[in-house]
Amino acid sequence: MAPNTLPTVLIAPCGMNCRLCRAFQRDKNTCPGCRADDSALPVSCAQCRIRTCENLAAARAKYCFSCDIFPCQRVRHLDKRYRTRYGMSMIDNLAQIKTRGVRDFVRTQKARWTCPGCGALLCVHDPECPDCHYSRPDWDSLPR
Repeated sequence: MAPNTLPTVLIAPCGMNCRLCRAFQRDKNTCPGCRADDSALPVSCAQCRIRTCENLAAARAKYCFSCDIFPCQRVRHLDKRYRTRYGMSMIDNLAQIKTRGVRDFVRTQKARWTCPGCGALLCVHDPECPDCHYSRPDWDSLPR
């Protein structure tokens, strides 16, 4: 897979782009993404309450927006944490996937999360580019 490729299989049910996650980007014990087999995932991902949601499984839904109780407490909690800490909204991500499709979402994500300094893919969890150390302009304005 090319380093800046964002395949749709790496979009988690909650709307997280796994390619932007620190666990996916790290060099050792790399996470293959939320849609991978449980045995390949870090324990925290394998036991994720959204990923293993019984409502999602019962509806055979690919994304949380297909659920009758969307946005549920779990998604709202995750959304609040990511908006506050990292400047990303899972609910907004899911709304974009629902209205414009996952392929458009992936293209938008690639544009938003590509480093303007060197073209590397940024990590949502880190304030700067791992390659050129470009600093995300929104990072300092996020409440901690």
